[in-house]
Amino acid sequence: MADLERSAEAVWRGDLRSGKGEFSASSGVFKNAPYSFATRFEQAPGTNPEEMLAAAHAACYSMALANNLSKQGHKVESIETRGVCHLTPQPTGGFKITKMELITRGKVEGVDEAAFKQAAEETKKTCPVSGALSALEIVVMPTLVK
Repeated sequence: MADLERSAEAVWRGDLRSGKGEFSASSGVFKNAPYSFATRFEQAPGTNPEEMLAAAHAACYSMALANNLSKQGHKVESIETRGVCHLTPQPTGGFKITKMELITRGKVEGVDEAAFKQAAEETKKTCPVSGALSALEIVVMPTLVK
């Protein structure tokens, strides 16, 4: 099977503080989504690269955990994951993405809390986005919902 390719484009115009950018997905799901210094570093309304990274990780992880639990014979009703990407100021200046938290709630039949937590931890090893982000601290916080 050939590699699957997914792509997105971004453009930035101007300097860091007063410039503005936009990005688009080749699928067309989002097009010309604006971002700026203020949306990234000052909590202004709008998106930013870290939010998109958190969304990608949460989506991939939810799919991977559902797959792993299904392969174990459990019936998955839903997996909800909130990704929290930490952008940390560095002592030498600038910022670095240092940690991703995956706050996961699963509604799954036939699994107990301990097995769910074990599957959640194991999924960090099989989730493709977790693998790509392996230089980060990845913290999983799973909760089984009855």
